[in-house]
Amino acid sequence: MPRLSARMPELSALEIFLSVARTGSFGAAAREFALTQQAVSARMASIEAQTGVVLFLRTPRGSQLTPAGVVLAGWADRLLDEAHHVDIGLTSMRSERRTRLKVVASLTVAEQLMPRWLVSMQVAASRRGATVPEVVMTATNSDHAIAAVRDGAADLGFIETPYVPGGLRSLVIAHDELVVIVPPEHKWARRARSLSASELSQTPLVTREAGSGTRDSLTAALRHTVGDSVQEAQPVLELSSSAAVRAAVLAGAGPAVLSRLAVADDLAAGRLHIVPIPELNLKRELKAIWVGGRIPPAGTTRDLLSHITSRGAD
Repeated sequence: MPRLSARMPELSALEIFLSVARTGSFGAAAREFALTQQAVSARMASIEAQTGVVLFLRTPRGSQLTPAGVVLAGWADRLLDEAHHVDIGLTSMRSERRTRLKVVASLTVAEQLMPRWLVSMQVAASRRGATVPEVVMTATNSDHAIAAVRDGAADLGFIETPYVPGGLRSLVIAHDELVVIVPPEHKWARRARSLSASELSQTPLVTREAGSGTRDSLTAALRHTVGDSVQEAQPVLELSSSAAVRAAVLAGAGPAVLSRLAVADDLAAGRLHIVPIPELNLKRELKAIWVGGRIPPAGTTRDLLSHITSRGAD
């Protein structure tokens, strides 16, 4: 599509011109736009100079539209009508963006924390008589969450990775701990001495897929304790959700490392057993990520993060 020429008047100038055409008076147009009559007269002269078209016949009795001015008034009326539709549409889109939030979250956050955060936020908004924001959440792994926020597919992301992604802003919103889990009948549940980090690294585990924050956090912890040269055993199973990993462990596929949040019910019921590794620090931070400035974007994004940080992981 060709670019507009420099002779095309601005919409604001056409609004004043259309007011003059409608009222037949520079003075009436001046009052409508809170301008002086001289300012309106100068603006109309500027449009004539810019377009190269005579729009007004100036007589002792005032100014009248020329035939060219009448034609321009018709065009301007249609153009401004479309511009008002665009303006209203953009206002609606801005309003929707303030109240509708696209969130992508790693599975631990999506399954264990986000539902209660969202419910409590909705309850709090309803009590205040405020608009309840619409949050559309997608659960995935941390790598995909990072990519979605970077690409603009999501407004806000939640991840479990031990590092802060480059080019994104982040905020710690909760703390978590990974635990080594086995069924009660597993030999590790009955051993007298503690398991070492080196033994864990050499054991085939049931794991999450590559790109999972849980898996990355375990690798980072092992490297910190055993050394950067640590070689982890190949997984016995590689699964795409914490629920699948938990089910595989319960079925006897092998040990796994998962968030304590994901297996809290199984631990309380005695279906799973934690194998302690005192030398291995498996505590981690859960982070929110976004594109932009240091402070989260105003509106629903900031409101949600403020609500989450005020509650923590309760």
